[in-house]
Amino acid sequence: MGKRIRVQRRGRGTPTFKASVHKRIAPVKYLSIEKMRGEDPSKGVVENLLHEPGRGAPIASIRLENGEKYYSVAVEGLSVGQEIMIGSSASVELGNVVQLRNLASGVPVCNIESQPGDGGKLVRSSGTYATVVAHTPEGTILRFPSGKTITKNDKCRATIGVVSGAGRTEKPFLRAGKKYHKMAAKGQKYPTTRGVAMIKASHPYGGGRHKHSGRQTSVSRNAPPGRKVGLIAPKQSGRSKRRRR
Repeated sequence: MGKRIRVQRRGRGTPTFKASVHKRIAPVKYLSIEKMRGEDPSKGVVENLLHEPGRGAPIASIRLENGEKYYSVAVEGLSVGQEIMIGSSASVELGNVVQLRNLASGVPVCNIESQPGDGGKLVRSSGTYATVVAHTPEGTILRFPSGKTITKNDKCRATIGVVSGAGRTEKPFLRAGKKYHKMAAKGQKYPTTRGVAMIKASHPYGGGRHKHSGRQTSVSRNAPPGRKVGLIAPKQSGRSKRRRR
């Protein structure tokens, strides 16, 4: 008789696999047009720069003239007490929130909305930014940190600048305990044992003498929980072949 493997225990919602969300500050997203009361542009002031557990980049607390408050990812060069402008007619300056259609080519942006009004979904990790490439009838073409170019709606909002906290990943952890607490803040288990290093009763790939799975590691998307380990519904497995031009 076997035991429940890691992926099965994760789905039970025990504290081992839960993030400590009680330490989170607030959702990081732009205010809706209704809460901004139609003012264009709206003026805001950076009240404070904060750290949120589980988030690599610092966040900025911004208070608007109408009394509304929201949190956004802080960009490099942003300071407490700095005034920013929000709206389609806002100037192209560091920290301002503008629509993509008002940005010239080559401007670095972050915290980009995927759809107009969703509050910002893309390019929010520390040290990252996207670049405005061109404007087309279909929308604005952006080059993302991965190098991929994507076309987004012209009415999507974005913050001008580079997300602060660049170089965070260059510092080594040095101790396993620091890595443990970092992963715990994100609700991720650390350290994790390889399946091939376990006994057969604990994992489908365990029990081998030569630390090899001994079976095919690709598994169907519809596999039962006790078998859904390895490469789940992969588009391809193994080394990709070079295509001759």
